[in-house]
Amino acid sequence: MPIRIPDALPATSVLEGENIFVMTEFRALHQDIRPLKVMLLNLMPTKVATETQIMRKLSNTPLQIEVHLLQTASHQAKNTSRAHLEAFYRTFDEVRDEHYDGLIVTGAPVETLRFEDVDYWDELCRIMEWSRSHVHSTFHICWGAQAGIYFHYGIPKHDLPRKVFGVFEHDLVKTTSPLVRGFDERFRAPHSRHTEVRAADIEAHPDLELVAVSEEAGVYLAKSIDSRHFFAFGHPEYDADTLKVEYDRDVALGMNPNLPAHYYPNDDPRSRPLCTWRAHAQLLYTNWLNYYVYQTTPYDVRLAGQRADDAPGPGPVTQAASASTQGSPERSPYLRAATEDDDGYDPYSDRRDEPPLFEADPWR
Repeated sequence: MPIRIPDALPATSVLEGENIFVMTEFRALHQDIRPLKVMLLNLMPTKVATETQIMRKLSNTPLQIEVHLLQTASHQAKNTSRAHLEAFYRTFDEVRDEHYDGLIVTGAPVETLRFEDVDYWDELCRIMEWSRSHVHSTFHICWGAQAGIYFHYGIPKHDLPRKVFGVFEHDLVKTTSPLVRGFDERFRAPHSRHTEVRAADIEAHPDLELVAVSEEAGVYLAKSIDSRHFFAFGHPEYDADTLKVEYDRDVALGMNPNLPAHYYPNDDPRSRPLCTWRAHAQLLYTNWLNYYVYQTTPYDVRLAGQRADDAPGPGPVTQAASASTQGSPERSPYLRAATEDDDGYDPYSDRRDEPPLFEADPWR
């Protein structure tokens, strides 16, 4: 199924040229279906390139997604035209009364600064606080992941003696998580950062868990136990040549950058780099959208972000679940089973009860 984005957005023609199904606004409005509402908070200076990269991942799923673009009002973008921003982007004041099934927070080239020294930090904090009650699930990327895990859980970032730059192998820590369902036990992903969040800090927090790490690059994937916050400390959305563009830019600026690790064939920057992470990157976005957004978000998007005690009267599934836990300690309705191998279905969702998809096996 396609993504639904404004017809005139530059990403539209790029994605259509790649034979990716992009639905026009006219066609989407004539379908009797509720698309997922996903907000992209784009903090990158190269906004057009970033929005295209992420929409490429969102488009290759069996779901119809309505994508809205958000910018910070307290920071003036220098690398994107005002006409583009005014045509396609909104500010927080314009969306603060709306609810969303999903929110994606991108990275930003400000990681060497203290969080509090970033000029739009106060506004970003207001957006992240708002997301707790107005967004069902949030996916944070690179610096956005560092900012999110710091704001929500107090996990600090640490300076690195050397930039983590290149494409690195990763191992799954929690193989049963639907977030990495279908992943190989070892997979590759790009990183480009000067700071890190440490695995020990995440493991020590009772509300967080590690999902994937790299011996060379450190933490790659983590999530909250209640499955409302996801953190990717690399750049799964990067195109094949994005690291090359960054490397060539820094060379031209005389910064003497390190060669991206495990990126160029034979470590020769004259060679064309190969994209060795595309499939896992796509699966990551697809799994997040399917298991943690589509399968669990309320059908009425106005309820997205609300916890069970905020929502109107419980449905039959909720009542049954409540009855079975009477007398037990209060438990967040967003918590998954310990193994989390549950396909992401949320018994507290307001979706109607459905009959079994298949008949029971008579031989078992």
